[in-house]
Amino acid sequence: MIEETRSIMLSALQHYAYCPRQFALIHIEQVWAENYFTAHGNLLHERVDSYESEQRGNIRYERSVAVKSKQLNINGKLDLLEIEGKPASCYRPVEYKRGKPKVENWDKIQLCAQALCLEEMRNITIESGALWYWKVRKREQVDLNDKLRAETLAAIKGAHEIILSGKTPAPINNKKRCRACSLADLCEPDLFRNDHSKQYINELFSDLSE
Repeated sequence: MIEETRSIMLSALQHYAYCPRQFALIHIEQVWAENYFTAHGNLLHERVDSYESEQRGNIRYERSVAVKSKQLNINGKLDLLEIEGKPASCYRPVEYKRGKPKVENWDKIQLCAQALCLEEMRNITIESGALWYWKVRKREQVDLNDKLRAETLAAIKGAHEIILSGKTPAPINNKKRCRACSLADLCEPDLFRNDHSKQYINELFSDLSE
């Protein structure tokens, strides 16, 4: 059982995986900045949510499915849930993203967390999910293996720890990722990195203790 904090949204786990500081700025300091990419992503999800459930052959497609995990203290909404068979023999969460497939597991962590919620709610095992990328019109199959599950659980734990602490971490050491972040102007990572006041204070007290 995760130590009790407010429940964390599934989408927030992608923020944490991308950058813990970004996660804290949004979910502790309540900072947000809309840009082209976030606006386009919101529009994409509005389109996805507007479609109704449907049956195609042996697969049922349910959209905007609310899920939660009491054990992990997370909750959110699935863009799409594919339910195969009658009675259901296979559940497959599908997350829609505006960009293109990534080398890192940021999106996969969010998808895996969705599966963990479903597994707890339905008492089932989900072996795979999928990510659909708007920019390349490509669907990527995701194996929900032990390694990804462990990484996802670590992200959930880390996100809860930040919420409990109430503290915003320092920027990550990745200028390329910082430039792509919608919060770059508000975060000011370069200014933070160049601020040596903490080092000065530590040295000051170190001198006094000698």
